[in-house]
Amino acid sequence: MARSGGCLGCLGGCLAKSVLVLVAGLVFVYVFTILLNPWALHIGGRSTPLLYWHGTGSVVSKDGKIYPLYVSFWPGKPQRHNGSRREGKIWSADLNGNGWLCTAPGSVERMDLSGTMYGGYSNTTNSLFDFRVLEWRRPFAFNYQHRGFFDLAGTFQGQNLVMNRPNEQGIQFKSGLIIDHATATLHYAAYSEFETACQSAKTP
Repeated sequence: MARSGGCLGCLGGCLAKSVLVLVAGLVFVYVFTILLNPWALHIGGRSTPLLYWHGTGSVVSKDGKIYPLYVSFWPGKPQRHNGSRREGKIWSADLNGNGWLCTAPGSVERMDLSGTMYGGYSNTTNSLFDFRVLEWRRPFAFNYQHRGFFDLAGTFQGQNLVMNRPNEQGIQFKSGLIIDHATATLHYAAYSEFETACQSAKTP
């Protein structure tokens, strides 16, 4: 007597097993990430169960020009740092992320973000964040290593990320834009707030 369900039954069983394996894999990655980066559950005085923070504010360049900025960041894949330090704080995590820079009213440029967190393990209190905000690496683009960027560094002060370290480096964008010695103050916010700020920006 033929088995009930036939091929459809087998297909359904295989699909269910695949879903379970996928879910188990995601849970494992989530737990493993938390074990390495418990600070990511509570970034900047906020509960962040999805292990990332996002916010907006304005970047101020050395020449006084102001550019609305939106960033998000999360724990990255650990690299070898050999006990590297900054301002007396030892390396504690690598960061990945992305960003959006308003270069003119209503004109947004997508960015990549890489960074480092110094100090702290279970929380971000008194930790120093060091960001490099780079021109977006377009798929299949050549010479992507020659991207323009600007650096930011600072700490959470309350729930604001105050990136006020002086003399941070900046390299010219392909468009000719230069943001050098940049500082910024970012607060937790949705992307829609950044969009509104960009529409009314006075950026040249």
